[in-house]
Amino acid sequence: MTVNAPVTLSVSSPAAAPAAPGLQGVRRRVLYVTLYELIAIAVATGGLAVLTGQSAAHSSVASVAASAVAVVWNVLFNWAFERWESRQAVRGRSVRRRIAHAIGFEGGLVFTLVPLFAWWFKVSLWEAFVMDLALIVFFLCYTFVFNWGFDRVFGLPASAQGAPDARAAGPTEVAL
Repeated sequence: MTVNAPVTLSVSSPAAAPAAPGLQGVRRRVLYVTLYELIAIAVATGGLAVLTGQSAAHSSVASVAASAVAVVWNVLFNWAFERWESRQAVRGRSVRRRIAHAIGFEGGLVFTLVPLFAWWFKVSLWEAFVMDLALIVFFLCYTFVFNWGFDRVFGLPASAQGAPDARAAGPTEVAL
């Protein structure tokens, strides 16, 4: 039996991800920071313990302190990034924009965390920087993957979405 009915294909571009109105602004940032930092503390504690030869208890203090610094930096950096992003002609979060975001965020942390680690683990700034390289590489990848996954699950922030009219129109339908 053959049916000659038209087939409708719904096409959405990555930039036209569904809006998540309940996850914008402060609520979005609080959820983002909480999830990101809980995972980061657990991983960083283990990584620092292995890298320094210190106990997990000693390393966890540095991880929690680093997390507190990172939370403040996260709020400030993402506020500034989304403010900049909202003024860009091209909307959405390309791989290039996500890489720039991850490098900017992690680069800012280096300036505060290397001295903290040098003091806490009683090593030189150079040794702390070298020790931090493994964490930097991990967190660059982690930040990239976490942000991508977070946006996939919770939708893009308003700053990365198209114009309100384009969002309201929804996906483009093409009859085949």
